[in-house]
Amino acid sequence: MKALTIRQPWADAIAHQSKRVENRTWKTAYRGPFLIHAGAAHDPHAVIYGPRPDVRSAVLAIANIADCHWSDDGQCCGPWGEERVYHWTLTEVRALPHPIARKGRLGLWTAPDDIVTDVIFQLQAVTR
Repeated sequence: MKALTIRQPWADAIAHQSKRVENRTWKTAYRGPFLIHAGAAHDPHAVIYGPRPDVRSAVLAIANIADCHWSDDGQCCGPWGEERVYHWTLTEVRALPHPIARKGRLGLWTAPDDIVTDVIFQLQAVTR
């Protein structure tokens, strides 16, 4: 399964709030499920209100990449979209009950099998 490392507080905004677009300077042809990994770094310019556990260096959630498109004005994806970047449209976001500590990587990376197994176990436990 693919994974993407995202700086805090943006990873929390996806996992625990309403952020359903990830702004990137590069596009992806990948569509489907991926893990949201909170990086160790924090964006010092970010201001986000609401619940923010602020867990770092851990997998926080699973989501789907449904689309990826360029945006000149940022308005197509609501308040979270930025100008002159690619918008990765996210759907079916599910936060994990227990973050999985792990170092991240640059780019869209492949998560090790033990993380994927733990994610599946946690999600099955929640749906029972």
